[in-house]
Amino acid sequence: QVQLVESGGGLVQAGGSLRLSCASSGRTFSSSYAMGWFRQAPGKEREFVAAQSVSGGSKYYADSVKGRFTISRDNAKNTVYLQMNSLRPEDKAVYYCAAKRGAVTTTSKYEYWGQGTQVTVSS
Repeated sequence: QVQLVESGGGLVQAGGSLRLSCASSGRTFSSSYAMGWFRQAPGKEREFVAAQSVSGGSKYYADSVKGRFTISRDNAKNTVYLQMNSLRPEDKAVYYCAAKRGAVTTTSKYEYWGQGTQVTVSS
């Protein structure tokens, strides 16, 4: 069983930055799990934000965040990050990290999900 705990959300002005963290339990995290970030705004469907392969060599981003957000992972710390720069009011959402064994995907077909962390961007 893998447990994921997000942190780092909060309130920031437009143009500002936040770094989200997702800490994972489980000793096999570094060698087995692809990681993803998703978000859900009020009244909207959950959407893909970013994903990274098990090795870290492949990264994928939604067009809406490309060039502004960066996903990274520190396997020694069992943690994945989402650096968010140049934040916009439309980035406001609850952000979730997710993990799955095997190949990375940009779909929501992840096995494990965190509880989410709120990001609010004021204009």
